Amino acid sequence: MPRGEITSYLDVAQVVLYAFWIFFAGLVFWLRREDRREGYPLEAEVTGTLKSPDPILIPTPKFFRLSDGKVKQAPRGDTAPDRNFAGLKREPWPGSPLDPSGDPMAEPVGPGSWVKRDDDFDRTWDEHKRIVPLRVATHFTVHEDGPNPIGMAVFGADRQPAGTVTDLWVDRGECIVRYYEIELGAGGRRVLMPATFGKTGRFSRTVSSEALLASQFAGIPDHADPDSVTLLEEERIAAYFGAGTLYATPARAEALL
Repeated sequence: MPRGEITSYLDVAQVVLYAFWIFFAGLVFWLRREDRREGYPLEAEVTGTLKSPDPILIPTPKFFRLSDGKVKQAPRGDTAPDRNFAGLKREPWPGSPLDPSGDPMAEPVGPGSWVKRDDDFDRTWDEHKRIVPLRVATHFTVHEDGPNPIGMAVFGADRQPAGTVTDLWVDRGECIVRYYEIELGAGGRRVLMPATFGKTGRFSRTVSSEALLASQFAGIPDHADPDSVTLLEEERIAAYFGAGTLYATPARAEALL
């Protein structure tokens, strides 16, 4: 019998090959099982109820201890949706387009969808609130070579005035501007606009946003703390501006051609 053969029909190379196939199949199964820690069990599109979890394909829960002492479980046990889309599906089959009922800007669907994050503040390594206005982060300043948006008028996509920038909110962990604080009208409420949705004009001395109409700035979700914002509040504010990119005007939701 030639060297390397176990029997006349089986040799070492075959055994190694079969072992690799078995290992690789197990690896693929394990990876596909692990990626079901978020978003499972699935929600039935037609009924809106949760599907029964698969005891084989859904992994056993793992517990993750966070830096703030909280413990998170994945997959979570409380997977029931805390809210649902109030509109209607155009057709009964899965993947059918959705028609919002009422104000599409307030529906958690499409670009306006958001995740229920912790209603707590993001913090730096030394336990300070991470995102705060310049009036709190006094060691930050606007560079003298760039336009300072504070005091500039804010215009919506319809070129109508929406308010005035009263402060800039910075990320103390990343050293960048995260939000423009906007006062809606004289002495009105103050809301936050993500910096990525605003454009500062150096020569026009204005801040413009193509995401919302001027009248829609009043619908921006509030933040409870006047000098900081929680993770959940950030999620909802960004989702509102995201919804505006598609639903601010009826024409935006239609095809270009």
